[in-house]
Amino acid sequence: MGRADLAGAAHLELVSGVVQLRPEDAMFEAMLSGWHAQQAARGLRDDTIAPRERLVRRFLDFTSEYPWGWSPGHMDEWSLHLTAEQHLAPSTIRSYQCTLRLFTEFLVDGRYGWAVACEQAFGPGRHPVAIAHEWNTIAHLNDYEGSPEARPFTREEMQVFLDYADEQVERAARAKRKGALAAYRDATLFKVMYGWGLRRTETSKLDVVDWGRNPAAPEFGRYGMLNVRYGKAKKGQPPRRRNVASVMGWAVEAVADYVENIRPRFGCENHPALWVTERGGRVKPAEINARFVAYRDALGLPAALVPHSTRHSYVSHLSEDGADRRFIQCQVGHEADSSTAVYTHVSSDFMNTALRRALAPALGADDPAGRER
Repeated sequence: MGRADLAGAAHLELVSGVVQLRPEDAMFEAMLSGWHAQQAARGLRDDTIAPRERLVRRFLDFTSEYPWGWSPGHMDEWSLHLTAEQHLAPSTIRSYQCTLRLFTEFLVDGRYGWAVACEQAFGPGRHPVAIAHEWNTIAHLNDYEGSPEARPFTREEMQVFLDYADEQVERAARAKRKGALAAYRDATLFKVMYGWGLRRTETSKLDVVDWGRNPAAPEFGRYGMLNVRYGKAKKGQPPRRRNVASVMGWAVEAVADYVENIRPRFGCENHPALWVTERGGRVKPAEINARFVAYRDALGLPAALVPHSTRHSYVSHLSEDGADRRFIQCQVGHEADSSTAVYTHVSSDFMNTALRRALAPALGADDPAGRER
C-alpha cells in the first residue's frame, strides 16, 4: 500500500463521478469519515473518536463555515466563547482546542490529499489551513488546573463527614426505612474513597474480586490490596490499572464488614459490582456525587469540598503521617513530576518498606528499618 492509500486519504473517501446535491456537506462528511478511519488505523476506539467528531460538528455550527473556510480567528472566537459564555475550565478548553488541532492537521497533511480535493471541488485557495497555534491555544503548564477553591478535608471534617454517613444508617434502621442498606453501602463507599485515595469513577467501577491479599500486610487478609482497573486514562488510551495497598485498618474493617455481611442482603449474588443498588444495578458516579453533596450540605461543610476532596485528603494525611512521597505517588497513580522523577525506578523492597512505615502509625509498630522517624 502506497503513501497515497493511507487510511483516511481523500480519494478513498470521496465518490468519484457522482454529482452531489450538496457538495459542501458531502465533502465535510467525507472528511469526518476519513478522520475516523485514520484514527481507527492508529488503534483509537470509537468511544474516543465519536466525541471528537461531535466537537468538530459543534465548531462547524459555531463558525457557520466549512473546514476549508476556517481560520485562526475562528479559533480565537471559539475559545473566547467557551471562556466567557460557557465558563469552562482551562483544561476543558485546551482539550477542545487539541481536538480541533488534530482534525485540521489531518486535513492539511499532504499525504491524505484533502487540500487538493478541496481546491478541485471549490476553486483555488479554498483549502483547509492550520487554525491552532501556540499563540491562540492554552498551554499545559501546571499539573493541577482545578479550581483554587477546591481543597482536602481537614481530619476533623473528614471524621464529621464519615460519622454523619454512619448516623444515616442508624436513623434508617431505627425508622425501619427501606434505605438502611443503601445508607450502609454509601457510608462504606465514602470510607473506601478516602481510605484508598480513589476517584469517584474508579470507586463506582470496583468489583468484589478487585480485592486481594498483600504479603507485605498479612494482617489485612483478603483486603490488603485493591486492584483499580479503571484508573484515569490518557487521551485515546484505555484506563490505567494500578494496585493500591491498604494502609488504614479501620477502612479495611469497614469494607470487610460490608462485603461479608451487608452486600449479600441486596440479593445480587451474581452481580460483580462492589456497590450494588436495591434494583440490582451498579451505583453510578452521579449517584455518588448526589449523596456526597446531600451529606456535605446537611453538615454545613464548605461547598469547596467535593467528592475528589477525599482523594486529596488521602494524599495530605498520609504526607502528614510521614509516608514516603514516592509511595503515595504510586498509590494514587500519579506520574512522576520533576521533583520525584529521580526516584521513579524503585525496587519492590523499597515499596514494601515504605508500606510498613505507612502502617506503623496506625498499628503502633516500630519503624521496620530500625531508624528513628
